Amino acid sequence: MVQVYIRVVGHLSRAFAVLATGLMIAAMVVVCQMILMRYVFRLPTIWQNDFVVFAATGAMFLGAPYVLLRGGHVGVDVVELIVSDGVRRRLRLVASLLGLSFCVIMLAATWIQFHDAWAGNWRHSSVWGPPLWIPLSALPLSFVMLCLQYVAEIAAQLSGLVKEPVDPRAAHVGAGTESLVSTEPAVRGDTR
Repeated sequence: MVQVYIRVVGHLSRAFAVLATGLMIAAMVVVCQMILMRYVFRLPTIWQNDFVVFAATGAMFLGAPYVLLRGGHVGVDVVELIVSDGVRRRLRLVASLLGLSFCVIMLAATWIQFHDAWAGNWRHSSVWGPPLWIPLSALPLSFVMLCLQYVAEIAAQLSGLVKEPVDPRAAHVGAGTESLVSTEPAVRGDTR
């Protein structure tokens, strides 16, 4: 059952990443269209700036669950390098619980803001004036998904289904980044 939940949440996080990618592509296309309208045809732009800001911000938030799924959030692992495996596992569990707590608080706050914009028919103050509930909907959606992804991370840690290596030095190599600490034995003449 835990594996099914983890797999379903992973697929949902990937779907959010596809949506975030689509929003970023749309924002880039609109920026190109805005440049063409302004500097080639000398025509005013009305909605483009707002759309680009809303799309890029929505993409950032909607892509966050996928980043969590892939272990791509910024972290400082200097403590993990000096503690034992058991302490390292407990630290990761505590970090996941704190992350989940933060996301639950942010979910409540963003839901209130989204609901107020929806119920009050708030509009952006620009000439275009789109309803604000549309761009604000990305916030509670992303925090719901982040909460689900954190629960999946915690479930994987507690059930022993963690995919990542326990040694953080090996995690750097597996993530496709250069490792600052080599896990291979030094070869004679090697100047590492």
